[in-house]
Amino acid sequence: MSFLNQLKQQANALQTLQTANLRNLEANAEATEWACQVVWRYLQDLARQLSVLTPDAPRFSLDGKTPWPQMKLADFRTDSRKKKLRDKEVYDYIAMGWDIVPKVGLPMGGSVSVNFPPELERVKQRLAYGHIEHEQKNLRHPEKNTLQAICFEYVTKARGNVTVTADHDNGQLLFRLANADGFGVVTSTWTAGKIDHSLMDELAKLVVAQPNRFL
Repeated sequence: MSFLNQLKQQANALQTLQTANLRNLEANAEATEWACQVVWRYLQDLARQLSVLTPDAPRFSLDGKTPWPQMKLADFRTDSRKKKLRDKEVYDYIAMGWDIVPKVGLPMGGSVSVNFPPELERVKQRLAYGHIEHEQKNLRHPEKNTLQAICFEYVTKARGNVTVTADHDNGQLLFRLANADGFGVVTSTWTAGKIDHSLMDELAKLVVAQPNRFL
């Protein structure tokens, strides 16, 4: 066999492999888009219902010792963004956000003081997760002027959200939930083929702090 024919064989084998890989990517992308449609329609409907119901929120505390008043979930809204993938418009991400506000009355002021690095990091993370309006003050010894603690003065209003990011090539959806069960972030990845209304019902239970199997 001539060298040219050897090259032709190699090129044909590579083209066959590339074609098979492209078909696999396109199949994954199609399944992912179908799953995104399920998620988008479900979250839109869920946001409408929960905005009317304003369900009770779980217990919140920045330092684990100073409880917030009883809170509720309100003002649910949804959003989505698309992108180009191999000359096709596909979902980039889908999101639903909500406000966490006092069940009775308006948001009020509160404060926590921390003096150990692990506690300080935990409180800072929770403030960031909840997008909480706050001020930081250093508490010093009145005579020695040494730092005794750091005080965070905050307003009892926060935000929660779920963001679903599509991974079309691998046929997966990544779910990221912030403040669904107290302050914190959890993630879970599901294959597109497992996205259905039963799974989304489990997600809805998680959002309203009810027992669920989503995670």
